[in-house]
Amino acid sequence: MRRATYTETRTTYGEVGATQAPDLMQYPPTGFTPAEYRTRVGHGDARFEAAWIATMTWQIQRRSGIEVRVDAVPPLEEGGYTPVTFDENGAPIDPAHWSRSPDEARFAPDGTPLLTAGTTATLTIEAYGRKVEAPVRVVYVIDEPKRKGFAYGTLDGHPESGEESWIVDQTDDGSVWLSIRSFSRPSSLRWKLVEPFMKRTQALYTRRYLRALSISEPGPEPETDLDAAAITAAESPETAPEDPTLRRLDD
Repeated sequence: MRRATYTETRTTYGEVGATQAPDLMQYPPTGFTPAEYRTRVGHGDARFEAAWIATMTWQIQRRSGIEVRVDAVPPLEEGGYTPVTFDENGAPIDPAHWSRSPDEARFAPDGTPLLTAGTTATLTIEAYGRKVEAPVRVVYVIDEPKRKGFAYGTLDGHPESGEESWIVDQTDDGSVWLSIRSFSRPSSLRWKLVEPFMKRTQALYTRRYLRALSISEPGPEPETDLDAAAITAAESPETAPEDPTLRRLDD
């Protein structure tokens, strides 16, 4: 995992990287509400590759109806600085070193650049007939053989303050899973006053995120760790009937 070192604009919270904490659901950053979801999105190596490439090119967000504008990408310069590398539990496994070069830039098969730590972007979300801009920065990237993804943190101007991660992993039986973890709170009094509407919108988009990588597969329904109870609780029963294939992990 590589942490961002691009710090032109600070995130609006101090607990950068806390979506990696194993006990996030039990001990979230003070004042923040945590969430954790997991769903099966396919099976096999080809499916894993397609899922993580989609994740690392903003396709989860775009397929969910969010406009993504990449605002800045940290330059890769000869002799650049590579931050400390961490494992999935946040323990350091490789020291920082000066060796990064432009050749390390990575691309999807179609030439689309893959996300890098430090990238800033503006997400445009439509809610209640209005478009809301939400600036974010990629705060870390996971790049392991069977586990890949990223997290972004909020910047000034985002309705929320906090962090959200999207991680694709492949288990020993070949199953491919998407995990989403987050902690958040309204970023200001203005947004606190409309928090019920924010939660409803967040629930709607979370449902879309969880389906963004799914594909139809023959045979029985795929297994899942998710149930819609937590997501649909913020939506009206008329517009959001329960879906038993989605479960919030803390239920």
